Amino acid sequence: MMPAKSSSSLRGQLLMKERMSRHTSWRVGGPADRLYIPADLDDLAAFLVSLPVPEPLHWVGLGSNLLVRDGGVRGTVIMTGGALSGLSVLRAGVVRAEAGVAGAKVARFCAERELVGAEFLAGIPGTIGGALAMNAGAFGGETWTIVEAVETIDRRGKRRTRHPGDYKIGYRKVSGPQGEWFVAAHFRLASGDTSQGKTLIKTLLAKRGATQPTQLPNAGSVFKNPPGDHAARLIEASGLKGTCEGKACVSELHANFIVNQGGATAAEIERLILRIQTTVKNLHGVTLETEVRVIGEEA
Repeated sequence: MMPAKSSSSLRGQLLMKERMSRHTSWRVGGPADRLYIPADLDDLAAFLVSLPVPEPLHWVGLGSNLLVRDGGVRGTVIMTGGALSGLSVLRAGVVRAEAGVAGAKVARFCAERELVGAEFLAGIPGTIGGALAMNAGAFGGETWTIVEAVETIDRRGKRRTRHPGDYKIGYRKVSGPQGEWFVAAHFRLASGDTSQGKTLIKTLLAKRGATQPTQLPNAGSVFKNPPGDHAARLIEASGLKGTCEGKACVSELHANFIVNQGGATAAEIERLILRIQTTVKNLHGVTLETEVRVIGEEA
């Protein structure tokens, strides 16, 4: 389906049959029927109104924590990463970050303004929109612990401000009002020492670089940590480090990462995910749940 209304008034970029491998951190994925990069929130609202009601929608930030299958995506992908980029201080102790802003950028912005509590966001490879949707965490911190309010948008372009009490928030899982998507967060933070905050961010980023395979295409942690344990430990204990399906391999550096060694397909990554789950279940009796989101159709 094409947008129901004329797109002449839209200011964003509409791409047809766009390969998602250009927009995912795994560098895999077939074509999306349509991909829209909004100019700003007002433009996004106008675009959503232009779409037919049945049009499937998929929201993507920086393309991390996401596996797009080789057959591509039916419907429309909305790219917020780099597009919904507003970042400001709303009032004393409250920072507003739009959905397309990278977590590390928010962490640095807060530290530069002598606000503490958001440093852990430096360890999250995605955007604020994705962090809100899955309660992303890193180095002991979780997104929703610092959320004062969120802004959402629905298919009619209507925007709302909601609060944590409107959502059920758990480990890597958030559920709430249906038919709405996060477009911004308001983070409540405390005042603190700027130098300490900046030092902690540098330490977290250095730790990420030393313990995660940042030099190869990956999507971040593939599996959720089971209660009382770590997915990486179970995978390593199962002898799976370095195991490959085609060009998709379990990282030698961090067992909860699957890396694209060059030319991997989404199908190879998905087969490797299943192989890891089956092996860990058989050896340890633990069912590993995926943290990455899988969308699209098989080739």
